[in-house]
Amino acid sequence: MKKTILFLVLLFAMSSNTEAQIVKFGIKAGLNYANQTGTQITINSSNYKTDAITSYHAGLVAEIKLIEKFAIQPELLYSTQGATYKNALTEIKNEVGYISIPVLAKIYLNKSISLDLGPQASFLLSGRDKFAVNDSNTYDFSVAAGLGLKITKNIFIQGRYLLGLTEVSKDAQTKNSVVQVSAGILF
Repeated sequence: MKKTILFLVLLFAMSSNTEAQIVKFGIKAGLNYANQTGTQITINSSNYKTDAITSYHAGLVAEIKLIEKFAIQPELLYSTQGATYKNALTEIKNEVGYISIPVLAKIYLNKSISLDLGPQASFLLSGRDKFAVNDSNTYDFSVAAGLGLKITKNIFIQGRYLLGLTEVSKDAQTKNSVVQVSAGILF
């Protein structure tokens, strides 16, 4: 009986050690190059052209390794996005804050480089603009694609493109378009 209990304790200790290596948690932060694409924007009977803005994102990341060359990477990020609207007379910077939840499939091409693909759901938190936040949709759904590079076992950099699939405003047919570059560390 004592040998059976000792065997079970050793088996549990070995399996919990392996589990610690399968799931890693960390933090990441980086820059957004964000724009809004779609039809012509009309505000107060004036047509506007959009230009990209530079903003940021930061948050928590996890990597769940399922097999040697495949992992799932869920994240919880605060991300600022938007655009600058210009016409002949005025320029308006529309910057909005989202809580974003991307869930990416990571396909490792080798030990350091991964191809990252998956959906992202974002929820509107705030807006700094001359538009009414009530006119903005509170939900944004995007698809993400990019590359990741592990510099060391725990330090990584990533580049990704987010293509918005839902309209960000009730009044205009525009969608978010974001290029993200980030760095992070897994513990």
